[in-house]
Amino acid sequence: MPTRSGTHTKDWETAHRAVEEVYFPHELTALSAPDRLELMLQTVELGPVTIGRLNWGTDVSIACDYPGAYEVNIPIRGVLDSRAGSVRTTSEQGKATVFTAGRPSVITRWSADCDVVGVKFDAEYLEREADRVRATALRSQLMLPDQIDLSGPDQQAWFSLVRALSAQIREPADLLSNPLVGPQLASAISSAFLLAVSPADAGTGLRPRTVKRVLDALHDDPGRDWRLADMAELGGTSLRRLQEGFAEHVGSSPTRTLQDIRLDRAHTELTSPDNAGTVTEVAARWGFSSASRFAAAYRKRYGVPPSQDRRQ
Repeated sequence: MPTRSGTHTKDWETAHRAVEEVYFPHELTALSAPDRLELMLQTVELGPVTIGRLNWGTDVSIACDYPGAYEVNIPIRGVLDSRAGSVRTTSEQGKATVFTAGRPSVITRWSADCDVVGVKFDAEYLEREADRVRATALRSQLMLPDQIDLSGPDQQAWFSLVRALSAQIREPADLLSNPLVGPQLASAISSAFLLAVSPADAGTGLRPRTVKRVLDALHDDPGRDWRLADMAELGGTSLRRLQEGFAEHVGSSPTRTLQDIRLDRAHTELTSPDNAGTVTEVAARWGFSSASRFAAAYRKRYGVPPSQDRRQ
């Protein structure tokens, strides 16, 4: 169910904690007039996507590693200066700064008058959505630009959606409170964002409906005992056309794609500190009937045996 939160405070500790709870752990520094701090923060969590609107009321600097999630900060007014490695970015109205998951970055100056709409995407969710939406190979991390120009039609469409939803946050009761609406909105925001950040010449564009339908099903239930005939029937096409479609728009065969998805899920589980299952149990859970074949495929993909990842 969507979760709302709001904070209005002039206390540094309270402000720091409120933003950390919604977004990320960070190091907050006052650049000028610390006595003028007046955090205005309103957010709604739509499962894997969080939309917030915030203003600090004074110049601040924020250092953050962005663990496990991507963030896009869109100034409605004011200036947002940032640095990630050697890349420096300045965003004002009409621009948006993108912070990549797991990449240490510093907002070197968030101006006192800077009112920002911040969109946070769970990394695994956004990467999975990219696999579903775009005609690109499976990947562990997206390659996103450091800044988005919001003047293009796709960028304007995404920003209009985000801004409309951020305006809804201020309402006491609205569609954002409906648990049936949240997942659909999260998916719409993510899909529109991926279209907005993809280059115009990114290749073949959106996958055909047949390929996308099958790929969605493989992502939703990779542990199922899938056969090529099942996939073709689901896609409403022949085995040959299904294989041709995957070769052209995914860059792999349906069975190889399924194996990659299964390996990604098994890798995520084995490297989780909460995992209590054995390698054999994890392999079986994600559709591998042979533990030895699973171990060989896992080692080929990740460079280490699954038992090593589980121990670590």
